[in-house]
Amino acid sequence: MTGRMRILGVVLAIFGLAFLAGGGYAFLRTQEGVRSLQAFSAAQDVKLTYNEQGQLVDRGETAEAQQIMALLEKDWGYPVVASDLNPNDPVVNTASEYMYQMATIAFHTLHGTQTVTLTEPKEYNGKTYPAGDYEFAIDGRYWSQFDRQDPIEGAAREKAWTGTAHALIAELGVGTVTASTLQMGYGLAGLFAGIGFTVLFTGLGLVWVARGAEEKAPKTRAIPQPIPA
Repeated sequence: MTGRMRILGVVLAIFGLAFLAGGGYAFLRTQEGVRSLQAFSAAQDVKLTYNEQGQLVDRGETAEAQQIMALLEKDWGYPVVASDLNPNDPVVNTASEYMYQMATIAFHTLHGTQTVTLTEPKEYNGKTYPAGDYEFAIDGRYWSQFDRQDPIEGAAREKAWTGTAHALIAELGVGTVTASTLQMGYGLAGLFAGIGFTVLFTGLGLVWVARGAEEKAPKTRAIPQPIPA
């Protein structure tokens, strides 16, 4: 029995070492990804703005920054991690910072006003639009929420939701996913290491118990049998 226990302990210890090695490998690869993301963020040099009290501001106003945060947390339902928003490190390089910057671009797009110029009269749905300039408030409309056939609304959509706005939001989305994935990488590395340590400890424990059982087992001696006459 003790021999089998010892063998089982050795096998568990080997599996534990394998899990620890996997955790170390996952940690190293995650570290490489983090360094790459940090270098990419530093090269872009996109920074959030804070006031002297460490509060987020947008165009010098905390109220506007709070509206952007409300768009991010309430409208989009994103769980912002407060520790990601660090006034001492304003460079956008964490998941929450990427999402906040994305919300900033979307907020100004959604609440802007665009000037549409008609060079000739247009008709739509029985209404005639004379040539001239028209101020159109975006009023919270996303790309798909415009009536693109309307000569004013359709033109305002192209002016508000430009290719640049879409590209910046897409790029920031990639940054958010990358940062979140790297966080999961750290978690996975920690999980592997935890399992590996537990299995290794259990295996070594079985070997130790088996050895102790062998030492305490009574030793039997062969009793010589009498020689029959």
